[in-house]
Amino acid sequence: MSIQTLVSPDNTWVLWAILVIFAAASIYLEQNYKWAERLSGPVIGLILAVIAVNVKIIPTASPVYDTVWDYCIPLSVAMLLFRANIRSIIKDTGKMFLCFNISAVGTLLGAIIAFFAFRNFIPELDKMAGILTGSYIGGGVNLFAVASSTNISQTMLSSEVIADNFVMALVIFVLLWIPSSAFFKKHYPHPFQKEIEEKGAGSNAKTMTASFWGKKEISLLDVAMTVATAFFIVAISTKLAGLFKGLLAVPEDAGTISKIPAMIFGNQFVMLTVISVTLTSLFPKYFEKLRSAQELGTFLIYIFFVVIGCPADLMDVLVNAPLLFVFCGLIAFINIGWTLAWGKVLNQNIEELTVASNANIGGPSTAAAMAVAKGYGALVIPGILCGLWGYIIGTPLGLIMAEWLSKFMP
Repeated sequence: MSIQTLVSPDNTWVLWAILVIFAAASIYLEQNYKWAERLSGPVIGLILAVIAVNVKIIPTASPVYDTVWDYCIPLSVAMLLFRANIRSIIKDTGKMFLCFNISAVGTLLGAIIAFFAFRNFIPELDKMAGILTGSYIGGGVNLFAVASSTNISQTMLSSEVIADNFVMALVIFVLLWIPSSAFFKKHYPHPFQKEIEEKGAGSNAKTMTASFWGKKEISLLDVAMTVATAFFIVAISTKLAGLFKGLLAVPEDAGTISKIPAMIFGNQFVMLTVISVTLTSLFPKYFEKLRSAQELGTFLIYIFFVVIGCPADLMDVLVNAPLLFVFCGLIAFINIGWTLAWGKVLNQNIEELTVASNANIGGPSTAAAMAVAKGYGALVIPGILCGLWGYIIGTPLGLIMAEWLSKFMP
C-alpha cells in the first residue's frame, strides 16, 4: 500500500513548483553564504529533496520526476555541449579515462568484498553483486540488462533499487563535497578548483560561485536560439538513437556481446554527444554566440539534482532493505576509496578523480551534472565520454561477476 504524502504524485504543478523553488533556493544560498558554497548548491538541493520526501511532503516517485530525466537532462546536456571542441576532447579525456578505469576496478573490488561479507545474510547475492557491478561501472541501462539476464526475483530487484537510490544520493553528496574540502585540496592537485577560487578572490561578490556566475549580457534572441538549437539537437539524436536501436536489434535470447551495438548506438546520450560535438566543431562561431546556454543548462542540472534526492525514502530502506543499503554503500565507498588511493599514488587531480568516480557510480548524466555544478567546464565532455565507456563494459563485467560469484553461494 502506497504511503500518502502532502503532495500527491499527480499534482503536477505543485511538484514542479517545489522542484524549481528548491533549485532556485540552492543557487541563492550557494551564491550568498560561504557555508552553502562549501556544501555546494547541488548538495543543498539534494538535501532539501531528501528532507521533503522523508517528512512525507512529496512522493518518492512521480511522472514529474520522469519528465526531468526524459526531457530536462537531454536538453541541459545539449546546451552544455555547445562549447565542445574536438581537439580539447581528445586532449582532456585521456587523463579522465585513466581515472575512470581505475575507479571501475574499485567497483569490481567492492562487489567482491561486499559479496563475501554478506553472502550468508542476503539471498540471490551473487546476482545482486553482478547487477551492482554493471550499474556502478555503467548505469541504469546496465543494471536492468544484467538483472534481466540473471533472472533475479522482482522482490529483490525492487529492494535493491530502493537501497541504490538512497546510496546514490549519499554518494553524490560526498563526491560534490570532496574537491572543495581543505583536506583533499591539501593532499591532491586541484587545478580546476584553484582556478575557480582565484577568479573569485578578486571579486566583490559574496562567494566565489557568485563571481563565477556573475551578470552577463544576454539577449532575448540568445535565449530563443539556445533553446531552439538544443531542442533540435535532442530531437535529432533521439530519432537516430531509436533508428539504430531498431536496426541493430537482436533476439532476446542472443548473447550479451551481440546486444552491445544496439545498447551503445541506440542510446540517446551517445547520439546526443556525437551530434553536439560534430555540430560545434563544424560551426564553432554560431555556437559561441549562444551566450545563455551555460546558464540555462546549469539551472536544469540543479533541478536534476533535486530530483536525484526524491527516491531516497530512508524509512523504506530501513524497513525493506537494511542490509542491501549497507551492501550498496560498501561497494560505492570502496569505489571512492580505491579511486582516491590510486589517484594519490599516480598524482591525479582530485577533480578528475571525483568526476570519474561519479561517472562510474552514477553514469554520464550525473558526471556531467557534477562537472557543471562545480564549474569544471573542461571535464563535462570527458565525464560524459567516460560514462558512455562504462555503458560498453558494464554489462559484460556484471554478468561475469554474477557467474563467478554464483560458485561461492552457500
